[in-house]
Amino acid sequence: MNPLNIILTVILFLSGILTVILVLMHSGKGTGVSDMIASSLYNSGTGSGVLEKNLNRLTVITTTVFIVCVVIMALTYPTGTVG
Repeated sequence: MNPLNIILTVILFLSGILTVILVLMHSGKGTGVSDMIASSLYNSGTGSGVLEKNLNRLTVITTTVFIVCVVIMALTYPTGTVG
């Protein structure tokens, strides 16, 4: 395994974890369980502002990094038999 694949693996795991965390930080838009929990913790004005826009941007960036890492690893990862 070459150093590029090791670096890409680390970036892949970090961007995957960050993407999951950022998606979970978004405010609930529906009437499901997430909306019930969020409404008890926050007021109704949350989710429309600079913070939500920045959260959206960070989510798109980490998702793009994740997808780029997956594509590069699919093209460069060594294949062959084990053993």
